[in-house]
Amino acid sequence: MEERFFSTFIHCYFIAFGVIIGGAIIGSIGAFATGDAPLTAMVRIAKGLQIWAIVAAIGGTFDAIENFQKGLFDGTTLDLLKQVLFILAAMGGVKTAVTIISWLTQEDMS
Repeated sequence: MEERFFSTFIHCYFIAFGVIIGGAIIGSIGAFATGDAPLTAMVRIAKGLQIWAIVAAIGGTFDAIENFQKGLFDGTTLDLLKQVLFILAAMGGVKTAVTIISWLTQEDMS
């Protein structure tokens, strides 16, 4: 594995983490400004952002799909494995952020 893979892997994790944490906190400020319950809004926003955080972390373009195509049809399984690991890193970042928000708000996120 190359150096670029590891840096991209770490970036995927923290981008997904940041999308959830940042979106939930800023969204709860908006909920507070409009008179809604900010902690409940944090939980609701974090749930709604989960898939978008993963998409943002892997690039949000067709590069991931193109790499899947290369892995499946061209026989370059290393590219396929890399994309799967990037998606797993993003999912780990989302899960960590959702767990932290659940811990902070003391609400069940299931």
